[in-house]
Amino acid sequence: MDNFIAIALAAVISGVVAFAAGYFVKRKAGEEALRLAQADAERILEEARTTQKELVLEAKEEAVRTKSAAEQDARERRAEVQRREQRLQQKEESFEKKNEAIERRDRNLGKKEAEMQAAYEDAERVKGEHVRELERISGLTTQQAHLQLMATVEEQARQEASKLVREIESQTKEEAARRARWIVAQAIQRCAADVVVESTQSIVAIPSEETKGRIIGKEGRNIRAIEQATGVDLIIDDTPEAVVLSSFDPVRREVARVALLKLIADGRIHPTRVEEVVARARQEIEQQLREEGEKAAYEAGVHGLHGELVHTIGRLKFRFSYGQNVLQHSLEVSFLAAAMAAEVGADVNICKRAGLLHDIGKAVDHEVDGPHALIGADLLKKFNIPQRIIHPVQAHHFEVEPQTVEAFLVAAADAISAARPGARRESVDNYIKRIEALEDVALGFRGVERAFALQAGREIRILVRPEQVDEHAAWQLNRDIVKRIEDTLDYPGQIKVTVIRETRVVDYAK
Repeated sequence: MDNFIAIALAAVISGVVAFAAGYFVKRKAGEEALRLAQADAERILEEARTTQKELVLEAKEEAVRTKSAAEQDARERRAEVQRREQRLQQKEESFEKKNEAIERRDRNLGKKEAEMQAAYEDAERVKGEHVRELERISGLTTQQAHLQLMATVEEQARQEASKLVREIESQTKEEAARRARWIVAQAIQRCAADVVVESTQSIVAIPSEETKGRIIGKEGRNIRAIEQATGVDLIIDDTPEAVVLSSFDPVRREVARVALLKLIADGRIHPTRVEEVVARARQEIEQQLREEGEKAAYEAGVHGLHGELVHTIGRLKFRFSYGQNVLQHSLEVSFLAAAMAAEVGADVNICKRAGLLHDIGKAVDHEVDGPHALIGADLLKKFNIPQRIIHPVQAHHFEVEPQTVEAFLVAAADAISAARPGARRESVDNYIKRIEALEDVALGFRGVERAFALQAGREIRILVRPEQVDEHAAWQLNRDIVKRIEDTLDYPGQIKVTVIRETRVVDYAK
């Protein structure tokens, strides 16, 4: 029991001692933590005080810098204001000086104006005295003298102007003629075409008179078959060993000619055979037309044309105008127009194409009413040919007024090709009528004594009466006759008009 009490007492004492020890340990730890916290607080306070001092110093420095900048800006502004005030003051002084100078000038001008007015009045008085004296001496009033002087000056001016215009026109004509001759000569030399007139083959030679009967056939059935198949009229008359073919269409006439020659050579002439031979001849001619069109386009240097248009060009091979082959004429126009275009700086390609196509309307003019130039233009529009090429075709006979250089060149080339010696046949009656009409135009003017047409109507020389036509009137008469010829006559190429005025003095020695 005592041991138990002793053990319990020892345990109680041990617990009290452990409690006291723990209490003292905790208290010691709390005091240490408190001490550390106080140290941290003091450190933070010290750092805050330091930061505060630095911020205060920076604020003071910034305030000092701002104040200095503001004072510097204020000083600069005051200096700028002073400079402006000085400039304004200088300008005011300059304006005052200028104003004074202007006032002095106005005063001087007023004085001079008064002096000029006095001088003007004095001059008018002296002028009036001189005019009255001149009127007394001449016996004419001022109005009469003015009219007489104006008439004299006008007459002198008219004569001088007429002389000057004549000299300028003469020089211009000489230069233009020289230049034109050179260009045309170059073009013609470069286009050395054969001067040969082809004619339509409307007569077919036959080997004997018996052939006529075979062509006619029993009760005329063969000739009817030929006419029906070809669309051509066969005229069989008393002409020995010849049959005449008649048709408005040259291609049909060529088909009939070829077919008839084949039938005669073969000897078998009957309706069935006629149809076969005509069909074969038509195929040959169609092929020939296309080949001729392609050949012409190649020779002219024109490419890219529609196939049907090339075929239409080939139809011109059998078309003649005044005895001139139209296809050959079209090639010549293409060459001539291109050559002249190269000389004057125009579009050579347009002239080539328009020259080749300018008479394309003649291939179908028997099918459509109207001038061939306009027919050709309408035909070209269907093949989407550009307007710059269509226009020269329209205008080459002046149904449409030419608007481009190329149009004038194509028209000139057309006239050159048609006017070449031997290019076209002309009947004697038409030739004589044209010569007489040319002379009648000249004789219709006052003062003309005689007129002579020369060089196949390409020149006319006119003799005038010198007592009725003076030198200036002769020049005007020449222009009037040229204008009358251009307005009233149709002629190829150009006509030279020469007015001759001469004074003859005749006496006899006895």
